Amino acid sequence: MTVYNINRGIGWASSGVEYAQAYRANLLRRVGVPIKFIFTDMFRMENIEHMTRNIGFEDDEVIWLYSYFTDFTVEPSTYTTESLEATFECTPSEVIRERKAIRYRFDSRGMYANAYLRGDGSNIVQRVEYVCGGKLVRKDYFTSGRLFSEYYAPVNNEAHLYFRRFFNRDGSEALCEIMDGDTDIYRVGCRSFFSKPRFIAYFISCLGLKEDDVLIIDRATEIGQAVFNEHGKCRIGSVVHAEHYNEKHSDDNNILWNNYYEYEFTHADRLDFLVTSTDAQNVILAEQMEKYQNMHPNIVTIPVGSLDELKHPQGERRKHAMITASRLADEKHIDWLVKATVIAREKVPDISLDIYGMGGEEQALHSLIQELGAQDYIRMMGHHKLDDIYCQYEAYAAGSTSEGFGLTLMEAVGSGLPMIGFDVHYGNQTFIDDGKNGILIPYEASDRVCRKVEQLADAMIRLFTQSDIESCIKRSYEIAEDYLTDRIVDRWRKLILGDGPSDPDPEAARTAQEV
Repeated sequence: MTVYNINRGIGWASSGVEYAQAYRANLLRRVGVPIKFIFTDMFRMENIEHMTRNIGFEDDEVIWLYSYFTDFTVEPSTYTTESLEATFECTPSEVIRERKAIRYRFDSRGMYANAYLRGDGSNIVQRVEYVCGGKLVRKDYFTSGRLFSEYYAPVNNEAHLYFRRFFNRDGSEALCEIMDGDTDIYRVGCRSFFSKPRFIAYFISCLGLKEDDVLIIDRATEIGQAVFNEHGKCRIGSVVHAEHYNEKHSDDNNILWNNYYEYEFTHADRLDFLVTSTDAQNVILAEQMEKYQNMHPNIVTIPVGSLDELKHPQGERRKHAMITASRLADEKHIDWLVKATVIAREKVPDISLDIYGMGGEEQALHSLIQELGAQDYIRMMGHHKLDDIYCQYEAYAAGSTSEGFGLTLMEAVGSGLPMIGFDVHYGNQTFIDDGKNGILIPYEASDRVCRKVEQLADAMIRLFTQSDIESCIKRSYEIAEDYLTDRIVDRWRKLILGDGPSDPDPEAARTAQEV
């Protein structure tokens, strides 16, 4: 038996989906079954191994669609500048060295090569760009050897990618991709595939899935149809990572599913199971499946993450210090937290906020903090492993208006943090027991942003001036106990080995129905 997990991409600032997969990897290792995590996006600027290793996957657990057909394994970059230079047909006329790159000039041939290094001060080459007559003609990408090359031609004075080749270790071609306008053609041996979904379908058929294997879909876009058509007799399931429907655009007769899950939901009768991370979402989804599609799929509740242990501070928590941790994306509304902290400081003069994470909004948040003159008490902390960091703080603040689960919320209660967040599905309602371990803020989507900021600021003030912090800490630890690893491992063991988890908690069902 092997449990395969299929997704599209991964990055240095990964989304909750990839972090959920990393948690699952740890849990399934404890179940004791072999696991594989499949990624189907094209990775060009970075070796996929560096990102998968960074988030917690073992190299032999990772399958990358594009290198699968080669004899290269997923491995760290080890190709050196010495190895590269040994391939040159003539001696460079000039070598210009910088910290992250080396330019080799070949003036007699009117060309140069830019070698881009790993960036850690080493001599490890990740890619090389060849420029001839001022035009980019080729890029080579390396791990322990040349894994693939891209070929370019000038079109309207710009470099146009038209061909990509993947190699075996001996230099023979294993896979090629032809870019023909809006169509990508993939060729493996004598087989050609005229779209990426068809190529993915062939890849899945090559996995040789057996009846006792399990294939879990984490993102179905571009993948779903191939999985349903090629999984053979193995069991297939799908994990729901976020709000699964659009409430605003749904009515008694029609529902608008989240496009990430629409394919699975409309074919749910062909799934062996669906996994939600909270009982509340389980109940809502089951009712909607019956109402809109007359289906009764097997829906089980398994939190996407777990806590190996409850974390306690070594000393005193930093008084009135808040933490928030997430991908720095617009939908996380970190800017609301920044503005709210500035307002709350008028009543709580020593309040502070540390922001952990990376993402597209990083520069905008830096600018906002500077604009508000708040850099002395609101800090951008970057990406860190937070296991032993949460418990240094006195509260966790969330600005998001939708969380399928909220891994950082779970980690925060696992460190006993009082919580502040909006009363929205599903994470905040799962981890914030209003008035007991924090404050659930009433939420109206139609409210103006300034109103939402004011509500967050008021909650911060009330938490630090009116709440019994020690009582809140105790309640957070109580909530966290349900997410200890042994309990979650048992749920996965029951699902994977054929005995599904128990029905949703009745109290959660009642709450979901009220919502």
